[in-house]
Amino acid sequence: MPIAAPFPAVRLLPAVLLLTVGVVPSAFAQSAAPPATLVDVAPVRQAQVASGREFVGTVMPLKLATVGSAVDGRIVDFPVERGDRVEAGDTLAQVLTGTIDLELKAAEAQLDLSRQELAELENGTRPEELRQAQARATSADATRKFLETRRRRVELLYDRSSAMTRDDVDEAAAAQIEAEQTYQEALAALELAQAGPRPERIAQARARVALQEATVEKLQDQIKKYRIQSRFAGYVIAEHTEEGQWVNSGDPVAAVAALDEVEVEAFVLEEYVPFIRPGISARVEVPSLPDRTFVGAVSSVVPQGDSRTRTFPVRVRVENVIGEDGPMMKSGMLARVVLPTGAETDALLVPKDALVLGGPQPVVWAIAQAGVSGSESGGERQGEARAVPVRLGVAQGDAIQVIGDLSETDLVIVRGNERIIPPRTGNPTVRWTPRPPRDGA
Repeated sequence: MPIAAPFPAVRLLPAVLLLTVGVVPSAFAQSAAPPATLVDVAPVRQAQVASGREFVGTVMPLKLATVGSAVDGRIVDFPVERGDRVEAGDTLAQVLTGTIDLELKAAEAQLDLSRQELAELENGTRPEELRQAQARATSADATRKFLETRRRRVELLYDRSSAMTRDDVDEAAAAQIEAEQTYQEALAALELAQAGPRPERIAQARARVALQEATVEKLQDQIKKYRIQSRFAGYVIAEHTEEGQWVNSGDPVAAVAALDEVEVEAFVLEEYVPFIRPGISARVEVPSLPDRTFVGAVSSVVPQGDSRTRTFPVRVRVENVIGEDGPMMKSGMLARVVLPTGAETDALLVPKDALVLGGPQPVVWAIAQAGVSGSESGGERQGEARAVPVRLGVAQGDAIQVIGDLSETDLVIVRGNERIIPPRTGNPTVRWTPRPPRDGA
């Protein structure tokens, strides 16, 4: 009895081991297969493109300005440093404006006075002033009538008796004449009040206001010149003064370069210049940015070449990438420009977002449509993606010519390709939802 008890446990141990061994490989196999990556795809397009050649170029700012001072004075504020980004209208430096500020205040006060005087004339006579003039005219008329009656009475007494002398008669006559003139003066004042200011006086007042407005605007314009500002958005690349330094009119203050868009200038041999015209697409690579490729357009072909090298400057305008650390392409960087310089041939084009750069050779992730599974009515599709090394050719719009193991029936991954993790064996599985084609696609 004591010997038989251990046997059942011994017989169960292999079963437990077999169960464990049978479960572990299955779970490991499931975890080894990564889930399908969600991506966006686009078709490979076939088109006629011209053969291209690569030219060495230099990244240049779209605009470059050395901003100077328009006035003499002392710099009291210099808020920028080399490398700072500035927007159009931002202050680069401020010149002291103490005296001209006082002149502006005085001119503005004089302008306000002139405007009030003009308003007084344009508003005309107030009702109270009219009543006052009417009252004076009425009072003067009453006095005139009284003195006229008194004169007659004095003359009558002088003729009938000796109670009045000749002096009394003359005095009464003089008082009556004075009263008559006072009445006429009051009557004229009433008529002037009723008529209001003369048009000529209003015109003179308006002219004084206009003259003073011009004086104020002149001083305001002068004060604006004391604030030295950037005329466009860009980056400060040079400082020519400091706070506290005296500058004369015309002295440089700072240099600003516009880098939101850049121009890559390449020198093209004269035999290729006839194939290049403004507006055609061009691919730009910057060796110091190996994981990025840019597509721009020829902005100009300078018609003056170098007589020694027989080359002509060609400029390609490219939209820069602005990050938290500033512009990705910086002025003075070495660049390579691929320009169409030959006859047109059939080529395969893919969107530039399909390119995976940074390795020894550009790669695109391609999907053969023959292996695609899923709904045919616009639902989610699934397929295997393969990495295809390619060589790059010329650009056409936002697409780039690729040379490699591709066909026009393939799809290429344009979004999500950086998330693809190749399995140890085979090709990764990806899934996507077909999108309706864009207009003109």
